[in-house]
Amino acid sequence: MARDPAATRDRLVDAFAEIVVGSGARSATLEAVAAAAGVSKGGLLYHFGSKDALVDGLLERLRKLAAEDLEQMRTAPEGPAVYYVRTSATEGLQGDEVVDPLSRVIIATMRLAQEGDTRTVSAYAAINEAWRQLIEVQVGGDRVLARLVQCIGDGLWASSSMGIPTPDLDDVVARVQQLVESSRHGDGGA
Repeated sequence: MARDPAATRDRLVDAFAEIVVGSGARSATLEAVAAAAGVSKGGLLYHFGSKDALVDGLLERLRKLAAEDLEQMRTAPEGPAVYYVRTSATEGLQGDEVVDPLSRVIIATMRLAQEGDTRTVSAYAAINEAWRQLIEVQVGGDRVLARLVQCIGDGLWASSSMGIPTPDLDDVVARVQQLVESSRHGDGGA
């Protein structure tokens, strides 16, 4: 059976993210990542020569998933603002397990940032800015409104990622839609 190097790299990045999310970056030793991915340490080192290289692989995955999300956001029938808020509240956890691939990578990235990895902060900041810019276009260039929408989504995502339900999500989404529509008509949400 032929080996698929891309599939092995993906398994290694997945294992790294899972360990970082579940136990923290210090637990994500090369040995632990290799074992979790079902490869030898030599197999891991073939693909990722160090823990730093694993972080780079994780950030590559983050950028790829965020680019896919940005495209979905850009083409969403409800528009970027409502898409951002709605998906922030509905993606993330099922029980205690992080199931959304983008959420898993974001949480791993945040954990690495909390432990001082500045590369992760820069990568996430760039993605966060791209989301905000897309929302800002929809709200007629109102940077503050775009940021407010993003803060609503981020708060909902934080709750969702901890398993806290949002029973009033439809009302929140409707209010965000009203704000977006008001911004298009120049009445500032009044």
